Amino acid sequence: MIWNKLSKYSDLGLLIFRLGFGLGFLFFHGWGKLIGGPERWAGLGGAMSTFGINFGHTFFGFLAAFAESVGGVMIAAGLFYRPIAAMLAFTMFVAAMRHFVSGEGTAAHAFKNFFVLLGLLPLGPGKYSLDAMMSNKKEAVVEHA
Repeated sequence: MIWNKLSKYSDLGLLIFRLGFGLGFLFFHGWGKLIGGPERWAGLGGAMSTFGINFGHTFFGFLAAFAESVGGVMIAAGLFYRPIAAMLAFTMFVAAMRHFVSGEGTAAHAFKNFFVLLGLLPLGPGKYSLDAMMSNKKEAVVEHA
């Protein structure tokens, strides 16, 4: 069947997905938050009050903006893919819970992104990634040593 033959292109599929998903995070979510500065970060970080954390909101907001912007670029490149995917998944979990608890907006997008990122953790970035390239170079150095 034709659908079974497509599995040989799974690394290409991961590349296409990483580029769209990662750059989408950068442009549609993270960049505006990152350049918003401390005032915007404090507002974002206020989501941590959902969990009873009522300090460091500027810091937590910066981390969220960083995860969604720089993390988006790193997902697209496949660099430090799994730690970045975990960080973004946590950010999406916090965002979803904030929407649920506050009733402001909808949690749907953050909720979906959380599960997409969680599902991608075991898959890895694929062979067309900087992680794979660095891993291959490391293996080549070990073989020649």
